[in-house]
Amino acid sequence: MARGRIRAKIKRSSLYTFARINRKQAQQPVQLQGPGFSRMVYCNHPHLHQKKKPLRYCSNYISTTKYNILTFIPKAIYEQFRRVANVYFLLAAILSLFPVAPFSAVSMIAPLMFVVGLSMAKEYLEDWRRFLQDRRINNRKASVHLGNGMFGFKPWRMICVGDVIKVEKDEFFPADLLLLSSGYDDGICYVETMNLDGETNLKVKRALEVTLPLEDDEFFKDFTTATIQCEDPNPSLYTFVGNLEYDNQVYPLDPSQILLRDSKLRNTAYVYGVVIFTGHDTKVMQNSTKSPSKRSTIEEQMDRIIYCLFVLLVLISVISSIGFGIKTKFEMPTWWYLQAPDQDGLYDPARPALSALFHLVTALILYGYLIPISLYVSIEIVKLLQASFINQDIHMFDEDTGISAHARTSNLNEELGQVETILSDKTGTLTCNQMDFLKCTIAGNAYGTRASEVELAAARKMAMEANGQDLELERVITTMDEKFTDQKATIKGFSFEDIRLMGGNWGKEPHANIILLFFRILAVCHTAIPEFNEETGVFTYEAESPDEGAFLVAAREFGFEYCKRTQTSIFVREKHPSSQEPIEREFKILNVLDFTSKRKRMSVIVRDEDGQVLVLCKGADSIIFDRLAKNGRRFEEATTSHLSEYGEAGLRTLVLAYRKLEESEYNAWNDEFVKAKTSVGSERDEMLEHVSDMIEGELHLVGATAVEDKLQKGVPQCIDKLAQAGLKIWVLTGDKMETAINIGFSCSLLRQGMKQICITANAEVLLGEDSKEVIKKHIAIQIGDGYQMIRIEKDPDAAFALIIDGKTLAYALEDDLKHQFLNLAVNCASVICCRVSPKQKALVTRLVKQGTGKTTLAIGDGANDVGMIQEADIGVGISGVEGMQAVMASDFSIAQFRFLERLLVVHGHWCYKRIAQMICYFFYKNIAFGLTLFYYESFTGFSGQCIYDDWYMLLFNVILTSLPVISLGVFEQDVSSDVCLQFPALYQQGPKNLFFDWYRIFGWMGNGLYTSLTIFFLNILIYYDQAYRAEGQTADLIALGTAMFTSIIWAVNVQISLTMSHFTWIQHLLVWGSIFTWYLLLFLYGELPPEYSGNAFQILPEVLSPALIYWLTTFLITVACNVPYLVHISYDRCFNPMDHHIIQEIKYYKKDEKDRKMWRRERRKARQETKIGFSARVDAKIKQLKGKMHKKYSMTTARVMHQT
Repeated sequence: MARGRIRAKIKRSSLYTFARINRKQAQQPVQLQGPGFSRMVYCNHPHLHQKKKPLRYCSNYISTTKYNILTFIPKAIYEQFRRVANVYFLLAAILSLFPVAPFSAVSMIAPLMFVVGLSMAKEYLEDWRRFLQDRRINNRKASVHLGNGMFGFKPWRMICVGDVIKVEKDEFFPADLLLLSSGYDDGICYVETMNLDGETNLKVKRALEVTLPLEDDEFFKDFTTATIQCEDPNPSLYTFVGNLEYDNQVYPLDPSQILLRDSKLRNTAYVYGVVIFTGHDTKVMQNSTKSPSKRSTIEEQMDRIIYCLFVLLVLISVISSIGFGIKTKFEMPTWWYLQAPDQDGLYDPARPALSALFHLVTALILYGYLIPISLYVSIEIVKLLQASFINQDIHMFDEDTGISAHARTSNLNEELGQVETILSDKTGTLTCNQMDFLKCTIAGNAYGTRASEVELAAARKMAMEANGQDLELERVITTMDEKFTDQKATIKGFSFEDIRLMGGNWGKEPHANIILLFFRILAVCHTAIPEFNEETGVFTYEAESPDEGAFLVAAREFGFEYCKRTQTSIFVREKHPSSQEPIEREFKILNVLDFTSKRKRMSVIVRDEDGQVLVLCKGADSIIFDRLAKNGRRFEEATTSHLSEYGEAGLRTLVLAYRKLEESEYNAWNDEFVKAKTSVGSERDEMLEHVSDMIEGELHLVGATAVEDKLQKGVPQCIDKLAQAGLKIWVLTGDKMETAINIGFSCSLLRQGMKQICITANAEVLLGEDSKEVIKKHIAIQIGDGYQMIRIEKDPDAAFALIIDGKTLAYALEDDLKHQFLNLAVNCASVICCRVSPKQKALVTRLVKQGTGKTTLAIGDGANDVGMIQEADIGVGISGVEGMQAVMASDFSIAQFRFLERLLVVHGHWCYKRIAQMICYFFYKNIAFGLTLFYYESFTGFSGQCIYDDWYMLLFNVILTSLPVISLGVFEQDVSSDVCLQFPALYQQGPKNLFFDWYRIFGWMGNGLYTSLTIFFLNILIYYDQAYRAEGQTADLIALGTAMFTSIIWAVNVQISLTMSHFTWIQHLLVWGSIFTWYLLLFLYGELPPEYSGNAFQILPEVLSPALIYWLTTFLITVACNVPYLVHISYDRCFNPMDHHIIQEIKYYKKDEKDRKMWRRERRKARQETKIGFSARVDAKIKQLKGKMHKKYSMTTARVMHQT
């Protein structure tokens, strides 16, 4: 194994003001006593942790599967018999082994085994895929100390507690590690925790001073005496308590030394660390939950329907048994041919009650066809085929990554069409972590001619409206994207266009000296490190945030290239208009006051080459404006106006300012600063903040930047379409509030004019003794005020957004506040939760799911999203570049957020309607078939006699009616995919459950009842007492039963053809082919020898087909059964049409091509009114522009009238 690399000489800890200094006198070991702090780690002795407890800890093997080898059979069987129909058929199969059964045991047991076996096989295949993904993770390689200073590669799953690990740049940490040393002299390293908390800003970790000498592989040969005592495994990502004992000294540990599994090493050549937690003990796995067993809403309601049918089954069975008991007692003694009682004791006139009880069991089995056993297996097949269509949808294939959509479980296909609320992660899901420098304002002058997405869409829509054209927003955005693609420079992070500042022309502008200062602030006020790219010949920058990187790229393109950093200086190559060659200038770094979410600003104090000490500051406008000097507000009014315009355009802004310092003034301040920085105790941060405020005052305004947070491709369109479909979208992110709000504006969940309800816990109340109760009371007041604000709002166009941070959310999710919080949230147009932990994401998801009772969908791309993905009714994982944890825990995976639109609006809509219609039809055909058994049994004195041959009954659900209903579930389309996207309000048919409510269910049951009555009584009336053949024969049992069965086959197959809106050749083949198959099977069955075919020998060619009445009766009954349904659907289409009926008629008569005006009008009507999304934002922008134009017009008119 190669030795460690030469260490970088920059002590990067000096760049961070608020970093604690490693000083021996400041190290106080933590007292670890009591439960929760029992973990002991012997560094570099992993063999000690492979023996017996208490030192033996869990392995680093992880599993996200639902089953394992031992639990698959019992758990999978339990899942199958959670379905009430399967429980019934299991009991029926057991009873079929006894003489009371009217059918053979094979005809009952075989279908049950087939259904349960197929479902278990499907569960096995889906869990096998999860296992394979787990295996890929567990088999990743890591560099582990093998002994004697030698390192070698091991799979992640073989890493143990106590192992020393070497991780190199851009690699993931395989377990939770204690940082020992890094590629920098002072033990600093940078970590990206996007997989854990969603934040893109790099975190700074620093090793203890005592372990810094462990800088190379060979030094670990003697690293054998260190032990760690620390907290037990827990899910808190931001806390850690422990002590390191090394060389007879004890050193305290805190979160700044801990490297968490699934975070990534960035901007650092390598680090060494010792494993503290492995596998399911790691913080990220502690935040995950076990894979739940999810069931769709339709499947749960289907169980309730089966309960109803079971009640009907018991009712008619009781009626039959009572009738049989009466017949047995009063009439059976006169039936000499029965020789009562029989030898099995099933009927005995002396014991009619016992005979009735035996007959009850017989009836329960006989009428079991009311409950469709093949329903479940048919649904499984349909869902698998639906899932394959989702997997193969070319419109959800991402060409950049080569990843397609994947339905990891098919159990929830129809649930995609009933989603009410989407809970989304931000980083990597909505954004692609790229900032583009787009505009700026300097000295009161606005620069940057390129329009943002919002500005371009608004202008285009106004132009179209002015020309009398209708705007198709998705076409506008697509056109806009294409235009940007054509015009966009190849420079990543820089989309600025303005000839006044480019190419050195800024020197001709007024206030050129301030423009120069603006560029220098961009190039100097940061903590980034430059790296020269030899391939491109330009510098790239390793920055802590995308904003910082965009500013440095912008400075470089303006001619101020940041090229070098030393321990004390920054070097910038400045290209001035007066010089041909760039001049390299040195700025000595005196102090860095780094950015925090509380400060909302960053400053550097530098000394330029002229010896002038400058404070260069950038931050939020509200913070900087409060710190401006009286003579530094010259450009405040113009800058404020520009910032407002940038905000309306969806851009993120930062204000730039500066201050000149005298040498004596700086020295006096620096003395105070050093005292604060080197202080020890709880007041250190407060002292630093106070000293920083002293120097960051009396600033002079320079200007402001406006960057565009690059969303993933198609995110605004997708959110807009989902909003038009009536879906609510919540954003749950680990980012700070300001970042989340900016993203909210970027993706149009927030917009200018939207009233923001920000709920935060007031830190001042923490000082009280009863601080928790005080905070909760304070939060409750804020929630109440927000809800009251919504109630008294009279403007119907007013929109509210709820924004809450993680600390406040912890209180809001407690039992006494959570329902108030939810009530406020559901009344807001959008909800953004910031700084939330993975556990809180799951808790919020659970609150929305259980509190609203509606279907929820969670979507994310990182390990920090696993909890909410598993908690939601539907979990969608983004197959991003940052690991596959979210995908492994998800029900569906897509490559980018934009594909969620098609997944829900197209596939969700189709799957919901297909499954709903399929289930309703299933109950219809089984009621139509099953009740004829009851009618005939009643007609024959409750004898338990079955009118149909056993093979007919076995084939009814398995072959003769199964394929058409499967084709309905797989191929049915009320409208095409393009129309689904053009008419997003069609999606609301799913959340409103229009196709599977009790009205429609009972309607189909009523249709089945009518069909059964028509088939039975018409056949009885026609065949009962008249000759049906030319020779004068009357119908016997097999002839009547076969004729009646033929009528059922025709009636239910014609019924399904009337139900279908969309026919393909496959559906024609399966529907009409099923009828043909019946005749073919009947012919083949009749051709078998009598010992096999029994009374059905030659039933078709010799008995039925020569009889004209057989064919006429079949035709008459088929028409009689289906005419009422035909009348019903015709009436609905004419007098009570649904949205898809109107669209179908428009498309059929091609009015979408002939009458475009009507087509556009219908499209406008088919959008849910929404207050979020790109459309709502563009409308608001248009309203503002029209207001300005109207005001300008009014002023011009008044001026003209005054002059005349």
